[in-house]
Amino acid sequence: MTAQRSNNPPQLPAGQLVAMFEKLQLIRQAEEYLIKLFADGEVPGFIHLSIGQEAVSVGAMSALRDDDTIASTHRGHGHALAKGMKLEGFFAELLGKQSGLCKGRGGSMHVADMSIGMLGANGIVGAGLSIALGSALSHKTLGRDAIAAAFFGDAATAEGLLHECLNMAALWQLPLLFVCENNGWGEFLPTAKQVAFGLAALAAAYKLPHVMVDGNDVTAVALAAAEIVAGMRNGGGPVVLECKTKRIRGHYEGDAQKYRNPEEFGYNADSDPLAIAARQLAAHDIGEPEIAAIVAKIKGEIEAAVQAAKAGAQPEFEASRSGVYTEIA
Repeated sequence: MTAQRSNNPPQLPAGQLVAMFEKLQLIRQAEEYLIKLFADGEVPGFIHLSIGQEAVSVGAMSALRDDDTIASTHRGHGHALAKGMKLEGFFAELLGKQSGLCKGRGGSMHVADMSIGMLGANGIVGAGLSIALGSALSHKTLGRDAIAAAFFGDAATAEGLLHECLNMAALWQLPLLFVCENNGWGEFLPTAKQVAFGLAALAAAYKLPHVMVDGNDVTAVALAAAEIVAGMRNGGGPVVLECKTKRIRGHYEGDAQKYRNPEEFGYNADSDPLAIAARQLAAHDIGEPEIAAIVAKIKGEIEAAVQAAKAGAQPEFEASRSGVYTEIA
């Protein structure tokens, strides 16, 4: 059964909304800085940006605790930062530095931090689902009231692994939150041209609750996630949370997007998660001066983290074998 959330959800307390707006700014500014770093050739490999989708990460993560676990996607910077990943370690990892959270070995698509329950971004579409499933099984087996959250894009609905994970989570009633970031695209094709069904129908096939929200509205996502997670901590089973959002950039940074209608490009304040949140702040009499102060603070934190990451040591080649091969006596 699908629950459709209101387009005009109740307001959050001002303090919570301010804290979430700071995280929205953190993710947006961090990725905008990554655009420059990538263009300058300082980021090895490809990066996939979540600009325009920040409200899903921040809203969903607002319902989670430090002991809750998440598994991410190739477009996972927002998930990592919203879960609490430290900026310096994050940037150092993406720059391939020894001081990176994974010693420069994971990079953008495989950055992880077990200390905050971030089980990793993943370059394989849908592959994080089974990792989150295993974590949810662990939580239940050990008697914890922690939950696991699996983030995935709408294109992953074409992956057999999603069906397997939905089935197992339903059978075992695991504390697993399936969070779909539905941006309408699977790489270079609209998802509607790749998948013959909707996620609501798929969830129903496995007798799982399905909740649809405006994924550009951080308040709507946060309220839905809070209600779902509270139920799961009280013994409820898995739930599918589908967040309708937009992919502003290309599939990867540098993608010319010749396959998209030019009318889709450009800034739109009606759908920008940061603009929507700013309007909600205004309802709490928090205006431009306070927002400007938040923007400036985040900018300073990012600049300091990037400079520290740039100054970090390059990985040593001999250390690259560590944790990869087993020494044979």
